[in-house]
Amino acid sequence: MFDQFTLGIEEEFQIVDPHTRELKSHVSEILDEGKMLLGEQVKPEMIQSMIEVGTGICANIQEAREDITKLRYIISSLARNKGLEIIAASTHPFSKWSEQKIFEDERYEVIVEELKMVARSLLIFGLHVHVGIESLERRIQIMNAARYFLPHVLALTTSSPFWLGHETGLKSYRSEVFKKFPRTDIPDHFESYSQYENYVNLLISMNCIDNAKKIYWDLRPHPFFPTLEFRICDIPTRVDDTIAVAALFQAIVAKLHVMIDKNWGFRLYHRRLIQENKWRAIRYGLDGNLLDLGKQKEVPARDLIRELLDFVDDVVDDLDSRKEIEHINKILERGTSADEQFRVYKELGEKLHDDKDPNVKFYPVVDMLIKNTLESVPERGF
Repeated sequence: MFDQFTLGIEEEFQIVDPHTRELKSHVSEILDEGKMLLGEQVKPEMIQSMIEVGTGICANIQEAREDITKLRYIISSLARNKGLEIIAASTHPFSKWSEQKIFEDERYEVIVEELKMVARSLLIFGLHVHVGIESLERRIQIMNAARYFLPHVLALTTSSPFWLGHETGLKSYRSEVFKKFPRTDIPDHFESYSQYENYVNLLISMNCIDNAKKIYWDLRPHPFFPTLEFRICDIPTRVDDTIAVAALFQAIVAKLHVMIDKNWGFRLYHRRLIQENKWRAIRYGLDGNLLDLGKQKEVPARDLIRELLDFVDDVVDDLDSRKEIEHINKILERGTSADEQFRVYKELGEKLHDDKDPNVKFYPVVDMLIKNTLESVPERGF
């Protein structure tokens, strides 16, 4: 029954100089060798200090782990051969977007021409998780219901507390940067796939977009693949956290699929209410309160996430993902990458002062991110 819920994971990594700890626009030096080894599983993004990898179509979470750890290992090895490192985090603590180079590609030239500084300043890194759903209509039905849980999962993945050398006071500053793009954030709900399709066709006919890939919602039916694409997350630094989140998204889809099949109701909430929860996840992460929209009261984020784990529990064994899902509890205890970055900054970084290099206070944070990006990534030949 659950065979259709395949997985695909895309991760966007920072390319950094381990000595200066700055971002480096050196994707071309990694890309050629990467394509020889990985083909279309590796590709550039708009900023030359970013490299993106994507798994194949994975039948289960174990295949996804095998693929994503292999990709992290290969890309990090290629980077190290060039004297560079990769980092999984959604913002760099101090590098400036104005100093980054745009990858030379017609697609990115069009985006920069259309969006100008909004595109140029998009120095953020994300995680996208695809869950296979064969039916077009079912994709929309599940998307409508799954929107409610998006802030919960964002709170689990925050990794962008710093921006341009400043403490932002937010756990996911990436989310605020990305809002500058059009057609972002939580989507509305749709009555049917045809209503969604009519919306897309209307935008195309009015020359707003040329295809549905320019709809950048936090959750969308993928324009070309038979998947729902979850796009709300910061990229977790640890691969174990990425796998846990992918397993959670898969479980949410499977549980909602069962509920629809059994004609069990799931209340659909307005975008404006879910958006309130998203802001709380952005600002406070796991340490704040989220809104229990059913009970109409504030609840600690960790408690609401534990309720989500209970909600999906009856499908987890069928998906064979209990071990991966249980790792969510470790994130709840330990905190996210954003929490760890802030702790390291307070414990080590604030003690460092250098008039010639004011960014030196962020060096321990970058060093920790380099280390944790390869935690649980086994070394292997290729």
